[in-house]
Amino acid sequence: MKYIDEYRDPALAKALLGRIMQTARALDRNISIMEVCGSHTQAIGRYGIRKMLPGNIRLISGPGCPVCVTSIHDVDLAIYLAGRPNVIFATFGDMLRVPGTAGGSLQQLKAQGADIRVVASPLDSITLAQDNPGKHVIFMGIGFETTSPTIGAMVMRARKLGITNVSVFSVHKVIPPAMQALINDPSIKIDGFLCPGHVSIIIGAAAYTFIAEAGKPAVITGFEPIDVLEGILMILEQILAQRPAVAIQYGRGVSPDGNAKARAVLADVFSAMDAEWRGLGTIPGSGLVFQETYQAFDALKRFEVPEIHSAEVKGCACGDVLRGAIVPDECPLFGKGCTPVNPIGPCMVSGEGSCAAYYKYR
Repeated sequence: MKYIDEYRDPALAKALLGRIMQTARALDRNISIMEVCGSHTQAIGRYGIRKMLPGNIRLISGPGCPVCVTSIHDVDLAIYLAGRPNVIFATFGDMLRVPGTAGGSLQQLKAQGADIRVVASPLDSITLAQDNPGKHVIFMGIGFETTSPTIGAMVMRARKLGITNVSVFSVHKVIPPAMQALINDPSIKIDGFLCPGHVSIIIGAAAYTFIAEAGKPAVITGFEPIDVLEGILMILEQILAQRPAVAIQYGRGVSPDGNAKARAVLADVFSAMDAEWRGLGTIPGSGLVFQETYQAFDALKRFEVPEIHSAEVKGCACGDVLRGAIVPDECPLFGKGCTPVNPIGPCMVSGEGSCAAYYKYR
């Protein structure tokens, strides 16, 4: 408790806010800072940080929710695979309610009798495969660099154990190419980035050097209110000094080089591929596909998939929210047709979704 209290100290928060106010006045212009992490979006809403900041400092949410950025075509593919005969489809819980084309979802398919299991760990897929030798287990591999090493380790273990009735539908994505795409987008104004803490534990601070080279500050930040406030202050101070850099606020979790063992697993199992992101389109080198030695575990190579024509849900502005073009309550469906009870887009489904956070803490 003492450890947590240190990062929720009201006196320290007040002091940081004072320094933020002072620096914001010195800048004397509007500043837009993007947090690229769903956990940051939740923390900012939970602690009311957005409302505390001076009027010229604007926080916008980016593509930091892996469920949200999964393209609707990949959602449709997941629904198709989950409906195959003799298949057990394993997934993390957030994916169940994500709508596909025409509003279908894994949850609806499960209600119709498909064998869809919510698992807590990728390794649960191996147990399912061992317990059900007459069926094929497909695990939906979703997530950024935080999650993908665990799926890589699961596949390595399955190969070592000689388990052949398990595969992965990989929709993994990596964060830096998406951030580069946002920097390259002239329609989006971003003055600095709060970089994701969990992802950065794996990839390290060095992975973001391109941000500073583009003239924008980048600060890797933790998830407590003191972390976020200090990260914002560090960005503003870099802007004021006109010295953009990649800085680590979250030093208790992140190092310059990251986690070498986790990155070695990624390099052994996966290789980079172009991937489609909801709202951002196809981004080169932003997805992960199995290396040749592990392609036997690629669900899309194990199952013949027909051509699927996907279409976004009419009126849903989740894509614009994910690239920071609008904030969630600027979507005409927000809080009206689209709520956590009746989500129309994935940003209202996932616990890390921007719309869900705005709705919960509005």
